[in-house]
Amino acid sequence: MANERHTLTALVDNEAGVLARVVGLFSGRGYNIESLTVGEVDPAERTSRITVVTSGPPAVIEQIEAQLKRLVPVHAVTNWTFATDGVEREMALVKVAGSDRSAAKQMAAKLGARVLDDRGQATVFELTDAPANIGSFIEAMRPLGLCDVSRTGVAAISRDPG
Repeated sequence: MANERHTLTALVDNEAGVLARVVGLFSGRGYNIESLTVGEVDPAERTSRITVVTSGPPAVIEQIEAQLKRLVPVHAVTNWTFATDGVEREMALVKVAGSDRSAAKQMAAKLGARVLDDRGQATVFELTDAPANIGSFIEAMRPLGLCDVSRTGVAAISRDPG
């Protein structure tokens, strides 16, 4: 079966060792984590959301989901891959240095990026969008002098209340 890209989130207790246990489920099966984002979501409840983007056959991803749900500090697991009620976003900082930075600025404006810094010999753009659109923006900047990229990793959330 072909590998598919999956975005999984786990709501977990914010305590030492939880991230290592979650990541261990992936590494123990030899699957790469393409993106990993962790952030506290409720200080009063001491919970964090871990968002992992990985690729693998559906059967393996289902097994990872089931094992994640069995970890004691995990409260909920969601696979956003086929969900229609979720939003995925990522932020990227993209640095362009070239002889025609004005073309890069025009392209950035067209694709929804904003100039974050233009004081040196390079221009730094910021773009928050769906991961595929971030990738398209980066590719559009390559011929215009792309010299560095920093991506935050994917964050995902439900559109539904609650």
